[in-house]
Amino acid sequence: MKIIDILNQDQITLSFEVFPPKKIEKYDSVQAATEGVAALHPSFMSVTYGAGGGTSEFTLNIAKNIRDKYGVEVLPHLTCVSSTKARVHEMIQKFKEYGFENVMALRGDIPEGGAPYDDYHYASELVADIKSQGDFCIGGACYPDGHVECAHKDDDIRNLKRKVDAGVDFLTTQMFFDNAEFFNFLYRLREQDIRVPVLAGIMPITNQKQLGRSVALSGTTVPTRFKEIVDKFGEHLEAMKQAGIIYATEQIIDLIANDVKHIHVYSMNKPDVAEAIQRNLSEILKI
Repeated sequence: MKIIDILNQDQITLSFEVFPPKKIEKYDSVQAATEGVAALHPSFMSVTYGAGGGTSEFTLNIAKNIRDKYGVEVLPHLTCVSSTKARVHEMIQKFKEYGFENVMALRGDIPEGGAPYDDYHYASELVADIKSQGDFCIGGACYPDGHVECAHKDDDIRNLKRKVDAGVDFLTTQMFFDNAEFFNFLYRLREQDIRVPVLAGIMPITNQKQLGRSVALSGTTVPTRFKEIVDKFGEHLEAMKQAGIIYATEQIIDLIANDVKHIHVYSMNKPDVAEAIQRNLSEILKI
């Protein structure tokens, strides 16, 4: 089933992201973790793609296992900045062979010590290429606080418009911790006539180190209220985990109360965290 059809059903959706292992030695434990998330039967699941496509086969196999074993629709990722067109076309063909109807099309990060190819420069080029090769439902990424490599938010929105015009069916935001930033972002999208569904990306921060890494990668701002939570509970592992789940839950409740229907949780392969979020929303998701 195409994810755009799930999103167009006018119901609240809760989806989770998982990631494949970096090394074969970790495959069984990672697959078990992704199965733990899939057993919750979310609206769908996305499966990330390693920098440079180093875990591309793992992405395919994890996604196929989730779909075949649990009947959960999947959104495998595909990146392009560190790939040749030949390699991307090979992956698209494999997506077809695996029966995947959905692709999350991303520029991707340059692997450490690596260098990008010249075949693709922007995600919009990848989107157009995928669109030309099959009837895929295509997701794209967006950044409520602005892309870390883009100096001006208006330029970032214009670049996003190019990506949508190239064929993106829906967007998923990078993690954010301040809902006001997200609401302002939606307003700016509408000003540029970007009308595709937007999934709010929520990251439950369950340990202190995780916050630093997340902020460094995404460039998102951290509200004073959440900084105080981390300062107070960061040294206490279980307390920080509980506080992080509660903060993420409160974010989601506020979003849904303001008619944001689609929530995408970065589960970090933690079934217990995903389950806690889902349990906290059990009655809300029925509305």
